[in-house]
Amino acid sequence: MRRSSEGGDAPVICVDGPGGSGKGVLAGALAEKLGWRCLDSGVLYRAVAALASAAGAGLDDEAALARLAQGMDAETEGGRLLLNGTDRTADIRQEQVAKAASAVARHPAVRQAVLRQQRNARRAPGLVADGRDMGTVVFPDAELKIFLDASAEERARRRHKQLRSNGMRVSFHKVLADIRERDGRDSRRAASPLRPAEDAVIIDSTEMTIAEVLDRALALVGQRRLSKGGA
Repeated sequence: MRRSSEGGDAPVICVDGPGGSGKGVLAGALAEKLGWRCLDSGVLYRAVAALASAAGAGLDDEAALARLAQGMDAETEGGRLLLNGTDRTADIRQEQVAKAASAVARHPAVRQAVLRQQRNARRAPGLVADGRDMGTVVFPDAELKIFLDASAEERARRRHKQLRSNGMRVSFHKVLADIRERDGRDSRRAASPLRPAEDAVIIDSTEMTIAEVLDRALALVGQRRLSKGGA
C-alpha cells in the first residue's frame, strides 16, 4: 500500500465526522484499546485560534493566521495541549476558541501549515486520527476510515449536556444553531470540506451508545486485521 511521504509507515485509523458526533471519544477509546497514539487534529486548529486571539490577529487574515500556524510548537496528547512551551489546555476548551477554530480552519494556507504537524504524528505502533479531513486529505492511505455521524439535534443535545456539566448556562436552541452553522461552514469551505472519504465506513451514532459505537469500530479493526503490532 502506498504510504504518505511524511509520517512514516505506521498504520492509521481515521475517525472523521461533524462536531459533536463523538469522534474524539471514539478515537481515544480505539487508541487505548490498540495501544496506539491518538491525534486530535481539532486541538491544532484551536491552538492557532488561541494564538490569534493573543496576537490580535483577525480570523479573516489568512496570511497572519498561516504565519502563526507555521511558527507554533504544539504537542498534543490525551486532549491536552502544550503550546510554545506553555500548557494551554484550559484555553482551547473555551467555547469561543472552538468557534474561532472552525473559522480559522477554513483557510487553505492554515490547513497547509497544520498538515505537516498532523502527518508527523504518524509513528509506531500506529495512529488513530480524529478530525474532519483525516481520511480525505491528511491520511488518504489509512488502513481504516470511519465517518462518524449523528443528527444535528442529537449532537446539540450532547454538547448542551457537556456545557451544562462544565457549569456553563446556555440554551439548547443556541447550541443547536451553532452546530448547524458550523456544519454549513465546514461543508462549504473550499479547502478540505467536511465529507466522507469514498472508502470510509459511515456509522450513524444517533441512536447508539459510545459502547455500541466502539464495538462496531473494533469489529472493523478486526476485519482489517489491525492489532497492537500494526497491520
